[in-house]
Amino acid sequence: MVIIRLMKEPYRWDNYSDQPYPLQDKVYKKKMRKSQIGSLLKTFIISLFILPLSIVMTPFVKRKKINSNDFFCIGVDFERNPNETLKMIEELGVNRILLRIKLWEMDKLPLLKDFIFLCKDKKVTLKILQDREHVEDLSLLKRDLETIFTSLNQHVDIFEIGSTINRAKWGFFSVDEFNRFFQVAYDLKVSKFSHVKLIGGGVIDFEYHFSAHTLFNLFKYRYDAISSLLYVDRRGAPENMQMGFNLQDKIALLSTMVWLSPKSVHELHVTETNWPISNTAPYAPTSEHECVSEELYAHYMLRYYLLSLASQQVDSVSWHQLIAPGYGLIDNREGIRKREAFEVYKFMVQTLKNSQFLRLDIKRGYYILQFLVDEKLLQIHWSVRPTTLKNEDYFTVCSSSGKSIKEETLHVASSPLYIFIKDAI
Repeated sequence: MVIIRLMKEPYRWDNYSDQPYPLQDKVYKKKMRKSQIGSLLKTFIISLFILPLSIVMTPFVKRKKINSNDFFCIGVDFERNPNETLKMIEELGVNRILLRIKLWEMDKLPLLKDFIFLCKDKKVTLKILQDREHVEDLSLLKRDLETIFTSLNQHVDIFEIGSTINRAKWGFFSVDEFNRFFQVAYDLKVSKFSHVKLIGGGVIDFEYHFSAHTLFNLFKYRYDAISSLLYVDRRGAPENMQMGFNLQDKIALLSTMVWLSPKSVHELHVTETNWPISNTAPYAPTSEHECVSEELYAHYMLRYYLLSLASQQVDSVSWHQLIAPGYGLIDNREGIRKREAFEVYKFMVQTLKNSQFLRLDIKRGYYILQFLVDEKLLQIHWSVRPTTLKNEDYFTVCSSSGKSIKEETLHVASSPLYIFIKDAI
């Protein structure tokens, strides 16, 4: 028998922006936060020690060798234009996709399974989204997680347990509530599903005091890796600062915390990030103030991926998502329209998924990344302040979407240029 459950009041789902509506019941929010005062105090105390220690230790954490084949991941809604979605996953050339299942929509599990079967050889990360009912009723959570694991454990590479744990509208009012939630999944892994890979943490934005509490606590569980929803869209470009930290600094600090934690191996996955797109309300997940043009969206996306890959500390980045009018690579309001970012993402994956990162140089806002691609040297240039570069005879230059550039003078600005250097190796 299929049991259908809906999000209970005061929680409501926004189908335009694919997230819960903000909680409107202020009395309820105040009551729930007050009930979790002990956990909130622990979050404060733990972060008071862990964050300064992590900042001090950051220079001593060694980079890893990231497998670029699995680094590029695209978020997909298995119910949204499924036939077109499958074709475009193949066109993009990604090896990994991220899907989401809502615990209050368990009736859609067979549909999800059918979609996963059609994804052929793709590695699948499944993000399991919580609601308040499952946070409060851990026996219900155990039953539904066991159903998901039983059905999909042979077909899913990574299960992400919970998401956006530091936003009340998503169902959690404290880190300890998440810790108890994850403990249920971990106990199932130990007792019945020893081979499944469970990742968690799921803190959104640069709010690492919550991350510290997920990584340093007395609960008897371990992560197989850490997940992060590392958005930087409210600061504009990924190179921009927030409290003295740019994207690279944020990655380094979180990676250090993961390295110091006794609860996880040193593995980090960014399982959600994007920029909202201008003039797409009500589909944009933020206000118009944070939105960017489709052109900037493509530039920022590519630079986010390049900087994350250059860190050699992030194992995968999942772009949220393929089809979404307000923030996706595809606008499906009037048929299927591929935005510029689709071609940029496609060329990025095709060029870099078998690459070896060599180095990153930054000087006065000018960025040069170097990769080894098919035994050839590739440089990727961009600049936060527009400048020019002479197009040499030994250059083969492409735009961020893969179009050949023959002009004698290269205009280097916010859109990265791919420069293949002949006979450099």
